[in-house]
Amino acid sequence: MTWEVMAPRRHRARMRAMNTTRSTHSSKASQPGARDPFGAHLRHWRTHRRLSQLDLAQEAEVSTRHLSYVETGRAAPSREMVLRLAERLEVPLRERNALLVAAGFAPMYRQRSLDDPAMAAARRAVDLVLKGHEPFPALAVDRHWNLVAHNALVPLLMEGAAPELLKPPINVLRLSLHPEGVAPRIANLAQWRTHLLERLLQQIAATGDAVLQALHDELAAYPAPTVSHDAPVIDTALSAVAVPFQVVMPSGVLSFISTITIFGTPVDVTLQELAVESFFPADEQTAAALTALAAAQQAG
Repeated sequence: MTWEVMAPRRHRARMRAMNTTRSTHSSKASQPGARDPFGAHLRHWRTHRRLSQLDLAQEAEVSTRHLSYVETGRAAPSREMVLRLAERLEVPLRERNALLVAAGFAPMYRQRSLDDPAMAAARRAVDLVLKGHEPFPALAVDRHWNLVAHNALVPLLMEGAAPELLKPPINVLRLSLHPEGVAPRIANLAQWRTHLLERLLQQIAATGDAVLQALHDELAAYPAPTVSHDAPVIDTALSAVAVPFQVVMPSGVLSFISTITIFGTPVDVTLQELAVESFFPADEQTAAALTALAAAQQAG
């Protein structure tokens, strides 16, 4: 697995997507359907990445003329060409399968539940990360931010949320920002809300996922934060590199920073879309409080 903290993008296609994140909603075209030809899928991803045919041809080391023929349906791509173009466009594995099918080839990447026996090693790795992070909170989410697994400390942060928000599948972003969720207890709600929405927009820019776009629109429509708490001041050097998460608990305000863990070289759709978020105490008071909470939880 790979540790990622706002990792830099590796290719020009990704950089263009990141630079145009804020215009994603207004310029987003609908994704092609399963019955659309390969050229429609290719054109969608090329324009989504803000690449001209010349740009993509240079990235994929093919002639512009041939790429144009492929996109208009005058030429059929080979399987190798489909995969090369998908790699240069940084198309997610789920959508790479759609590209292959549209071009007349069998899907390449499997999609299995984490409960599948074939995924036992991956599930053990996730559980190891979650359990090993105690007494601090950590959780695993899927591509739409639905809760997949968590360690023993996470339910403590969810206390007080409306029951309907805690019914599976629990969407952690909705739970965090909903007025009847954790939001009233987030001391720096305005800052945290801005961070989550920007993070979601970056994910939309990378994947073109319509479900994520709908989730972003829903979260952005929630009432503007009005809650004000006396939150502790985060160390200036620390806040310069990470947005803190500050939540009000009976023991006081707990302050965290978080990291994202992903599988570095996934060959399964589910694994590529899985992320583990681990929360670390941003101060000694939070570390001590969590240690005490974990001890009380075990004793109870």
